[in-house]
Amino acid sequence: MMRIGERFRVAVFGTSHGPEVGVTIEGIPAGTPIDIDRIQVELDRRRPVGRRLATKRQEEDRLVIDSGHSGGRSDGSLFRAHVANEDVRREPYDRLADTPRPGHADYPARVRYGPTADLSGGGIFSGRMTVGLVIAGTVARSVLDPLGIDVVAFTRSIGQVDATVPEGADLATLRALAASNEVAAPDPVAAKAMEETVRSARREGDSVGGVIEVRADGLPVGLGEPFFDPVESVLAHAWFAVPAIKAVEFGAGFGAARMRGSDHNDPFVWDAGRVRTTSNHAGGILGGLTTGMPIIARVSVKPTSSIARPQQSVNLATHAPETIVVAGRHDPCIVPRAVVVIESVTAFVLADLALRGGFVP
Repeated sequence: MMRIGERFRVAVFGTSHGPEVGVTIEGIPAGTPIDIDRIQVELDRRRPVGRRLATKRQEEDRLVIDSGHSGGRSDGSLFRAHVANEDVRREPYDRLADTPRPGHADYPARVRYGPTADLSGGGIFSGRMTVGLVIAGTVARSVLDPLGIDVVAFTRSIGQVDATVPEGADLATLRALAASNEVAAPDPVAAKAMEETVRSARREGDSVGGVIEVRADGLPVGLGEPFFDPVESVLAHAWFAVPAIKAVEFGAGFGAARMRGSDHNDPFVWDAGRVRTTSNHAGGILGGLTTGMPIIARVSVKPTSSIARPQQSVNLATHAPETIVVAGRHDPCIVPRAVVVIESVTAFVLADLALRGGFVP
């Protein structure tokens, strides 16, 4: 089942090279604004158009809302929206129907679903499926806006190049800095080095990965469901649905393993009429519940699996070894285009938790 959420229920549909990809959402409170222009802006952030370092597949991704929308607001019924797949080329994938591409889901999908499964462009395992996630996340922002909750993501690293994040910068500043360059990094100097890293990988017929950081601010204290559905668990669950995500950390993350408790614990203070902490190694979450401090997390994005270099595989029909070169149009680095996806997924998970916890009037 390609769905997630308890109160704000998101399901994606379609395939990479089928007629359309999209999303259904159940549980949008009646009267919630559905801003078509806002959704289109976020979909355009995901598109490769205007990106010198992205895939040459050119999809218009024009939003079509099929149901659940009336007079600019949710009517409380099932919301369904999609975009058409228009720039589709099946031939490169047909040639590899019996030869799984290294790094892709071809082999386990073929075993699970059989030889007739539509795996052109990756089928249901393609990054194309994230279109629906972006739509859902943008709708979810209309649920979060009245609560004062904001979410921003940006590129923290590509390959060996790390961005320096301005200390104390608010989310609006980080958003503006990330929007100023093609790789969505808040550090203009590092952004140039990241771009060259991607260009170098492309010249060599290879690819490169990186890290996306996501932050959420304005959160109430106590958001989350303890034990089996803590904030970390539901966020990580949803992030791992995004193709190419291989690791997740919150706050100090893996660095906490090298710290002592006296260093990792975040001291509490009373400030401006509320409790806050003087550091945020916990990433804004304790016991699975939000603390009122910003959520800070990072996700690791693997290098794009489709590369133009010879790779070893096996023909599933003959069992003979084969060397393949993956043809087609592929991003040498998917990190910059995945930024809006991670941002969107975070938004709809937080909206679901806010509805579950009674934080939405």
